[in-house]
Amino acid sequence: MTKSRKVTFFFGVFVAYLMQLAFSSVVFVGDYNKDFMVLWGSNHINTSADGHERSLVLDKESGAGFASNDMFLFGEFDMQIKLVPGRSAGTVVAFYLRSNEPNHDEIDFEFLGNVAGKPYILQTNVFADGFDNREERIHLWFDPTKEFHTYSIHWNLHQIVFMVDWVPIRVYRNHADKGVAFPRSQPMALEVTLWNGESWATNGGRDKIDWSKGPFVTSFGNYKIDGCVWRGNARFCRSDSDANWWNKDRFSTLTMPQRRLFKWVKKYYSIYDYCNDYERFHNNLPEECSIPKY
Repeated sequence: MTKSRKVTFFFGVFVAYLMQLAFSSVVFVGDYNKDFMVLWGSNHINTSADGHERSLVLDKESGAGFASNDMFLFGEFDMQIKLVPGRSAGTVVAFYLRSNEPNHDEIDFEFLGNVAGKPYILQTNVFADGFDNREERIHLWFDPTKEFHTYSIHWNLHQIVFMVDWVPIRVYRNHADKGVAFPRSQPMALEVTLWNGESWATNGGRDKIDWSKGPFVTSFGNYKIDGCVWRGNARFCRSDSDANWWNKDRFSTLTMPQRRLFKWVKKYYSIYDYCNDYERFHNNLPEECSIPKY
C-alpha cells in the first residue's frame, strides 16, 4: 500500500470512528409515541395527542408499562412524574434501567404507595450481575402527588447518582477494582411501570390495595434521555468524548454543593440503608459499605 493510500485509509477509519461516536450518543426529548414501546397493558396507557404526556392506569384487570425503543450504556435519564394521589397503598410505580441478560443489571427508582395521610416511600436499588440486596429508602420533602417532579439517573463509568429535582439522594460508586459488582458492560433499556405490589410494598404487605379507591393513575410529563445508544461496541460508550459528556472527570464524583445536599437528605429523610442493616447481613456488610461515597 502506498503512503497516500495509507493516509486515506487511516483517515477513513478515523472518520468512521467519529461518526460512530456521534450516532451512539443521542438525546431523546418529548414524544412518548416515537421513543417508547408498550410492554403490557396497552389499554391502560393514555398518551396526549402531541405525545408529550402519558399516564398509566392500575385497576383490578391490569397495570401497565412501557420501555425505550433503544438500549443504552451510560448516560443521564430524566423523567417528570406525578404519583398516584390519595390512598395508594399497595401500588408501585417504577422508573428504572434494566438489561436483558440472565445475570441482569438494573438501576431502580420505586415509589411505594401508602395509606392516606402517610408519605410515599422512595426506594432505590442497584442490581449488578444479577445480585441486588442494595435497597435504600427515603421520604420525600414534598408531596409527589400534587405536581410533577424530576427524577434522574446519572450513570457513568465512575458512579451512579440518583437525583430528585437535581438533589442527589443516593450514590453507588464503581469499586469493581475492589471486588464490588458495578453495572458497566450490559446495555439497558429505560422502563416505566405501574403495578400491584400489595404483597410487600406498604407496611410489609399488611396494607393492601383498596380497589374501591381506584382506578389508580400516575402521570408522566417531560423526559430527557441523553445516553449512549448501544450499537454493539462498548468502547464507544466508555470514551470521554464531548458527546459522552457524562463520562468526563468532572462527573466522576459529587461536587461540593452536591455533597452538602446529599448529606442533608441522608440526615433528615433517610429511613433505611442496607449498609446499616447488620442483622440482615449477619454483621457482615457488603464490601461497598465500608468505602466512601465520594
